Amino acid sequence: MAKPLEGRVAVVAGATRGAGRGIARMLGEAGATVYCSGRSVAGRPATGTRPETIDQTAEMVTAAGGHGIAVQTDHLQVDQVERLFARVKQESGRLDILVNDIWGGDDLTEWGTKFWALDPAKGFAILDSAVRTHILTSRFGVPLMIEQRAGLVVEITDGDHPGYRGALYYDLAKTGAIRLALVMAEELIGTGVTALAVTPGFLRSEAMLERFGVTEANWRDAGTTDRNFLESESPLYVGRGVAALAGDPHVIEHTGQLLSSWELAVRYGFADYDGRRPNWGRLAIDWSVLPPDMVQLFRTGIDLQLAWLTALASRTRRLRLKLPTA
Repeated sequence: MAKPLEGRVAVVAGATRGAGRGIARMLGEAGATVYCSGRSVAGRPATGTRPETIDQTAEMVTAAGGHGIAVQTDHLQVDQVERLFARVKQESGRLDILVNDIWGGDDLTEWGTKFWALDPAKGFAILDSAVRTHILTSRFGVPLMIEQRAGLVVEITDGDHPGYRGALYYDLAKTGAIRLALVMAEELIGTGVTALAVTPGFLRSEAMLERFGVTEANWRDAGTTDRNFLESESPLYVGRGVAALAGDPHVIEHTGQLLSSWELAVRYGFADYDGRRPNWGRLAIDWSVLPPDMVQLFRTGIDLQLAWLTALASRTRRLRLKLPTA
C-alpha cells in the first residue's frame, strides 16, 4: 500500500534528538526521504555529553519505512547550509518539507533570572542558535520549493500562547520562530509554498526523561514528582502532526498559523504511539480552583470563540490567497 509521503523529500534541521528526531521518524513512517541534519555524528557529539547523533536518527527513519540520510551541518555556517541544499537538489531534485527545529539553548537558558542580570553572551548564543540558524536554513531551502511552486516550511516552537515563557532570551527565541512562520507566509503568498509554526506540549525528550530519572518504558513513574508529566507526549506525537500536515493537500489554508500537537491530533485523527491523545493546552490551565459547572461553561465558550476565530481567519486567508471557498 502506498504511503502518503512516498516520493516526497524532507530536510529536518536539528534532527539529532527531541522533537526533530520524532518528526524525522514519522516523516519516514509516512514514506518520505528525510535528510537529517545537525552537528552531532558518531564519535563526535556536539552538545555536551549527550550521546544522540543524526546517524542514529537517519537509521530510525529508514527502519520506520522511509529513507534516512544523515548530513552533518552546522546551521550557523552559511557555506555548510548552502552545501546541504545543493546536495538535496543534486541527489533528489526536489524539496517538499523543511522543518526548522534547531535549538541548542538548554544549557544556556538562565531560568529564574531577571533580564538585567542575564549573561548577554549566553543570551545572544541562544538567539544565534535558535533564530539565526532558522533564517539561514530557510534562506537556502525555500528557493527549491519556489522552483516547484509547492512545499511546506515548519517552524518548531514552544507554546501556543502570546504569554511570557519564563526567561527573556528563551521567550525571544520561541516567539521568534512563530514570527518567522508568519513573515515567511506573507512573503510566500503566490508561490504555492506554505509556512507555519507547530508546538508540541510537555515533550518527553531524551533530556527531559533523564532530568526526571525515568525512561520511555517507565515514564509514568515521574508523575509522582510532577503530575503534569502524566499529560506529557513522546516526540512521535508532534512528528505525526507534522507528517499529517505534509500529507494534507490543503495545507496552504494553514499558512501563517501556529498549530499545536494536540490540536493536530484532533484535526487529523492520530494518537501518540501508545494510543493516548495528550492535550497540554487544557492541562496548562489550573481548573482545580473552579467549580466543575463553571469549568465546563468556560471551556465551551473558549472552544466556540476559537472555532469562530479560526473560521474567520480561514475565510480571510482564502480571500487573500484566492483559494476556493467550498
